[in-house]
Amino acid sequence: MKNLDMLNFSEQPTSSIYQYIFDLFTKLGLPDQQAHIVTAAGLLFAFAVLLYAFDYIMRKVFYSALNRIARRTSTKWDDFLLENKVHVRLSRTILVLLTLQLLPVIFLGFPVLTAALVKLLDIVVLLTIYHLVNSLLKTCRDIFRSSNAFKDKPIDSYLQVIQIFLIFVIGTLAVSLLTGNSPWSFLVSLGAASAILMLVFKDTILGFVASIQVSANDSVRVGDWIEMPKYGVDGDVLQINLNNVKIQNWDKTIVTIPTYTLLSDSFKNYRGMQETGGRRIKRALNIKMSSVRYLSEEEITALKKIRLLAPYIEKREREIADYNKTWNTDSSSPVNGRRMTNIGLFRAYVLAYAKHNPNIHQELTLLVRQLAPSEYGIPLELYMFTKGTQWAYFEDTMADIFDHLLAAIKHFHLQVFELPASDDLRLLGAQQASTA
Repeated sequence: MKNLDMLNFSEQPTSSIYQYIFDLFTKLGLPDQQAHIVTAAGLLFAFAVLLYAFDYIMRKVFYSALNRIARRTSTKWDDFLLENKVHVRLSRTILVLLTLQLLPVIFLGFPVLTAALVKLLDIVVLLTIYHLVNSLLKTCRDIFRSSNAFKDKPIDSYLQVIQIFLIFVIGTLAVSLLTGNSPWSFLVSLGAASAILMLVFKDTILGFVASIQVSANDSVRVGDWIEMPKYGVDGDVLQINLNNVKIQNWDKTIVTIPTYTLLSDSFKNYRGMQETGGRRIKRALNIKMSSVRYLSEEEITALKKIRLLAPYIEKREREIADYNKTWNTDSSSPVNGRRMTNIGLFRAYVLAYAKHNPNIHQELTLLVRQLAPSEYGIPLELYMFTKGTQWAYFEDTMADIFDHLLAAIKHFHLQVFELPASDDLRLLGAQQASTA
C-alpha cells in the first residue's frame, strides 16, 4: 500500500457521480484506496466508450453528410473545407475539450495525477486549435487562389507569416503552461538570451525555418525525386529532418544535405512530371543536309503505300495542285511553285506515327519540329510525353520509337548524319582511286 500512498488520494471527492460509485464500492467492503482505483478505472472505461461512440458517429454520419452536401453544391468553399480537413480538425478539438472537462471527474481521487494530465491536455488543446486554425487558413488561401483578383498575389507568403506567428504564440503558451510562469516573463527572458541562442543554435534555427518554409510551400515531400547537381543529388527523398534532408541516389548511395539548402539553392523536383502521368521525350535525329531533296512522282506514289502517310500525301497533293494552278507555275523547274520534299514527308510520318503510338500521351504536348541547321546536319526533334513515368518504361518506349525511325528513314531517301559518315569515306576513297 506504500506505492498507492504516493498517488496522494483525495479524502473528500466532490463529484456526485464519482462519490456515488465510490460509496458503492466502499459498501462492498473495499478499502478507500482500492475503491478510488476501481472507481477511476470504471469511469475511464465508460469515458473511453463515450469517446469512441462520439468519434464513430462523427466519421460515419457527420463526415458522410458533409461530403454529400459538398458534392451537391456548386460553391467551392465547402469543397476546400473538406480538402483541408477542417471538419476532422474540428471534431478532434471537440474530443480533446471533452476529455479535458471529464478527466478531472475520472481521476478525482488522484489530485497529483489529475494536475499532470490536465496540464498535458492543455498543451494538446493548444495543438489541436493550431491545426484547426491552420486548416482554416489553408482554406482561405485556396478560396483566394480560385479568385481571379488574387491569382497573381503572393498568398503563400502571407500564409507563412501567419503560420510562423501562430507557432510562436502556441510555443510561448505551451512553455508558460509547463513552467507555470507568465508568458510575458518568458518573452522577456527569451529576448535577453536571443543573441546567445542565435549564435549557438544557428544551424538549428536555419533548419527550423527551412522546414517550415518547405512544408508551407509543399516544395519537397518524402518520396519526391529531386536533382541538385551541385551536391551530387539525383534520387528520392527518404527523410526530411530539422537539420538535414536524406536522399537516396539512383546508384543507391545516400546523400545528406542541410535543410536550409533547399531554400538557398535551386533544385529540380520531378513530382510534377510524376503527377501529370507523362515523361518527356526530347531527342533529335540529325539529318544529313545533302540528302534533302524534292521527290519525284514515282517516289511519292511509292510512299503512298505507307498507311499512316497516305492521307497526308493525298491532302498535300490537292493543296499543291491548287496552288500551282492558281499561280500558273512553270513546272519545268522544280524550284518553281510548291513541291513535296523527302524531309517534309518524313516529318509528317513521324508525327502520324507518334499520334498512333499507344505508349505516347496524346493529351500532352506532341511536336515534331526542325531545329536550326548546324555542322551536324538538320536536327529533327521529337518532343512528346510517354504515358507512364517509370524509368524502364520511358527508356523502352523511346528506344522503340527511334529504332523504328532509324530503320524507316532510308525509305524517304534521307540519311542520318554521322561524323564522318561511312558512305562519305567510301566516296572519298573511290574518288582518290579514280584520280590515281
